[in-house]
Amino acid sequence: MVVHQHRRRRGRAGEAALTVGVALAVAAMGGCGGADSDDRPPADPAATVRGAADALVKTGSARARTAMEMATGGTRVTIRGEGGVDFKNRMGQLLVMLPADVKGQAEHRPITELLVPGALYMKNRGAGVPDDKWVRVDTTTLTDGNLVTGGATDPLAAAELLRGAQDVTYVGETEVAGTKVRHYRGTTDIARAARSASPGVRGALEAAAKGFSKDTVPFDAYLDEQGRLRKVRHRFTYVNDGVIDVSSTTLLYGFGTPVTVVLPASGDIYAGKIAD
Repeated sequence: MVVHQHRRRRGRAGEAALTVGVALAVAAMGGCGGADSDDRPPADPAATVRGAADALVKTGSARARTAMEMATGGTRVTIRGEGGVDFKNRMGQLLVMLPADVKGQAEHRPITELLVPGALYMKNRGAGVPDDKWVRVDTTTLTDGNLVTGGATDPLAAAELLRGAQDVTYVGETEVAGTKVRHYRGTTDIARAARSASPGVRGALEAAAKGFSKDTVPFDAYLDEQGRLRKVRHRFTYVNDGVIDVSSTTLLYGFGTPVTVVLPASGDIYAGKIAD
């Protein structure tokens, strides 16, 4: 089953890539809470959340785990990923694991994804692409700006998306993976985030602002004492032959861990036809 997200115009590679985050997920068809604390809340919670991306750039790099849960009708599936992100140089690498299909067949081979400004590279893509070849997708041509398509929200984009935070409330102190954090809840405006985003992410967020049926995205964000984003959950909704709800969670840890991203040579990038 292939689900095509609505868009008037889109390149062939962008449309094929959508299979990873949506079609495979639909065919195959989790948060950290805490009590309120008596600690003094920030004077401006929205400003604090908007600055999370800058704090990550100052930190340099981190390890990342992702989970993307998709639900449509009575069917639900979760795609998980793990890797690292170089926030300073705006590059990352994730290994994305797809679930078994509805017939109980073995899981699809893990997909290696390279995240760079304006592009997504995928290996073990399937759909007729040779195992030793990569697929390159221009994320500015995707209607979701790769917030959903790759099966994992780019951790850098997840942080940059918070630049449009509004109506933010401070929930209180809690812990994420043993680290004390402050929990914030609110919504973010994709178009507003795009206007304030760093150049490498701006084009993708501008595409997402045009492609999603709703401009605002609810979120829960957890920041440590240095203002670094430790965890964020975004909840996306769009309409495509029915309402599709997507909950995307990014967990960051191991700050300062070196992250090396080596882009494939041009001869290793598949230029043939990609099956739907």
